[in-house]
Amino acid sequence: MTSADTITVQQAASLSSDEQGLVVLSTLRANGTIQSSLVNAGVLAHPATGETILAVVAAGPVKLANLRARPQVTATFRNGWQWAAVEGHAELAGPDDPQPWLDAEGLRLLLRAIFTAAGGEHDDWDEYDRVMAEQRRAAVLIRPDRVYSN
Repeated sequence: MTSADTITVQQAASLSSDEQGLVVLSTLRANGTIQSSLVNAGVLAHPATGETILAVVAAGPVKLANLRARPQVTATFRNGWQWAAVEGHAELAGPDDPQPWLDAEGLRLLLRAIFTAAGGEHDDWDEYDRVMAEQRRAAVLIRPDRVYSN
């Protein structure tokens, strides 16, 4: 592949399938600089539209504040020297970011679906649900605008 190769979101995500969907997620700060962090991401169907998206479970004031104000996001997957980037716009869904198409039960199931799509497993789903609620975790649903690789 060359740097101009366009690939699918699924192909990009497959690069980190051996690492529970680890990606570098980059958002834009108010001052125009980039804020990046390592997160788990998975590919699934958008719960309202059915379109293929990249999704992350997020918490914390910085990343979510950045995404609320500037929803542009890039997720970079890698495996050795092979890499792929997914650029897109994020839609947040969570206790502090309600969506008309998602109720509390839907959010609980969506957070589980994102976790498992990223390769996660859990021995106690009730505990997982409790922690997600306590930490006010949000689903970050990334609609891909551009996907490319080296």
